[in-house]
Amino acid sequence: MASPTPHQPWTDPQAVPLIRFEGVSKRFGDFVAVEKVDLSIFRGEFFSLLGASGCGKTTLLRMLAGFETPSNGKIFIDGVEMTGIPPYERPVNMMFQSYALFPHMTVAQNVGFGLKQDGLPKARIADKVKAVLDLVQMGKFATRKPHQLSGGQRQRVALARCLAKEPKVLLLDEPLAALDKKLREQTQLELVNIQNRVGITFVMVTHDQGEAMTMSSRIGVMNTGLIQQVGTPVDIYEYPGSRFVADFIGAANMFEGSVTVDSPDHVTTTCPELEHDLTIAHGDSVPVGSPVTVMVRPEKMAVSRDKPAEGLNWAKGVISDIAYLGDVSTYHVRLASGRKVQVLQTNLRHTDEQPLTWDDPVYLGWHPANALVLTR
Repeated sequence: MASPTPHQPWTDPQAVPLIRFEGVSKRFGDFVAVEKVDLSIFRGEFFSLLGASGCGKTTLLRMLAGFETPSNGKIFIDGVEMTGIPPYERPVNMMFQSYALFPHMTVAQNVGFGLKQDGLPKARIADKVKAVLDLVQMGKFATRKPHQLSGGQRQRVALARCLAKEPKVLLLDEPLAALDKKLREQTQLELVNIQNRVGITFVMVTHDQGEAMTMSSRIGVMNTGLIQQVGTPVDIYEYPGSRFVADFIGAANMFEGSVTVDSPDHVTTTCPELEHDLTIAHGDSVPVGSPVTVMVRPEKMAVSRDKPAEGLNWAKGVISDIAYLGDVSTYHVRLASGRKVQVLQTNLRHTDEQPLTWDDPVYLGWHPANALVLTR
């Protein structure tokens, strides 16, 4: 995830947001793209809107940029309501997925285009262009044309052009989608480092969970026009607020059941798919009899031929599939009920003296603190 900072303004009730959405909705005819969004984003954040295609995240970004007008609600940037303010007068700049570089201009001319339109003196433009190109490590490519650059280099030029105008907010619409996997992972960390150095608030739209987790100070998970949960990457992954968020972020094993014990330090649930009740270290109080979903992440389970120690939750099954990925292996274990469960194990050695393989009977075990009760 993004580098931690000692100051987390969203935890300070006195902090004033840089960006505020108040009851913002957007309709296209009968279709509701965004519905009653209330959201605060603070100065210096790298905030990501995460969700599947059609969830409303890009529409929300375009309303912030001024390319779409809210059907209801208000948007504020630095305390100023944006209603009626055109895109070119807002203190924002947008980096498009296609990068939108002018093919007939050099790198330096592309980066300086907005500054020239603003009427800055030539010497001032040259200084700012040099500074931002050096920041994105593209200074030696200043005289090249876009077609002479790689995809990653064009992405850096597009970023430099946005940063040159020193906006209060930089909007990024799937900025790394055109890059290959290895370059994308490298560029994620570079973007975070650049954002930390310049201190500009970044708001990014992405459908890539790993990208959002790596780069963001906080994430807003969207579904069907609604923001389902807002939190840090750790909060979203370890403490999802709903079954949808738990299932959307990473892999999760879900067990349906009902609460039989609600004590001060733990909850006990009965789950028809399992051979015994589950114990979950306490979170929120859940009334006895409530229907719940118990979530356990695959990496928080262990798989073995031996029954887990007393005090651990367990389940018994047979290995039906194995996905070997080099550093880790994912075991798909079929329980007696027919339900399949995923377990992620790190491959710590070149070979295993007693490797687990297909059709082996095994036990799964996990600590009560590594399970979470979801009530919605």
